[in-house]
Amino acid sequence: IDDILKDLGIERIDGMLLDLGVSSYQLDNAERGFSYHTDAELDMRMSREGLSARDVVNTYPYNELCRILFEYGEEKFAGAIVNGIVKARAEKPIETTLELAEIIKENVPQRVRRDGHPARKSFQALRIAVNDELGVLERGLDGAFELLGSGGRLAVITFHSLEDRIVKQKMASWCQGCTCPKDFPVCVCGNKPKAKLVVRKPVCANETELRNNPRARSAKLRICEKI
Repeated sequence: IDDILKDLGIERIDGMLLDLGVSSYQLDNAERGFSYHTDAELDMRMSREGLSARDVVNTYPYNELCRILFEYGEEKFAGAIVNGIVKARAEKPIETTLELAEIIKENVPQRVRRDGHPARKSFQALRIAVNDELGVLERGLDGAFELLGSGGRLAVITFHSLEDRIVKQKMASWCQGCTCPKDFPVCVCGNKPKAKLVVRKPVCANETELRNNPRARSAKLRICEKI
């Protein structure tokens, strides 16, 4: 963000909208390795640079893989799935999306297989880890807020709970003033709010929009204004 605005000769902005939805074109392109429906090389890199999902699945230790699936995918059966991954990769590297999807399917309870595709959460988790999506989001929010002028607004559309939690907490931290203990008679920290919320609760799509755009079902819009 800094580099783009410097190139444009802009020091401060009146507003910025961050739409955190991933590219449907990339996800739907089987060759990119995001999909558990079609067979392809296990890649998942948005930029085609750095470690791929294949590298992560075949080299990361058990505990780290469990953390990724549990934290980024909110996968309750992370331990069982990773056990299956570790056993499979001991025999040969896991190379493709369908290989991984089948391993996941074999290591979750039967009832989970009836509730949507059992690989959905794990594939989301790996995609987030491979692309450092949450780290990029944290840095992007700080960069955007820093460049806002007084009265400038930052609006962010999130699509899953992990992103929304980061945005909510970040905006709350900017809006927080005094951090002194509640039993202090007067403020000694001198901290003042840097922003105020424009909407107290996230704005979600109404029924009309959902009929026209079903993918907006999980979208949440939060807005804050720099003081």
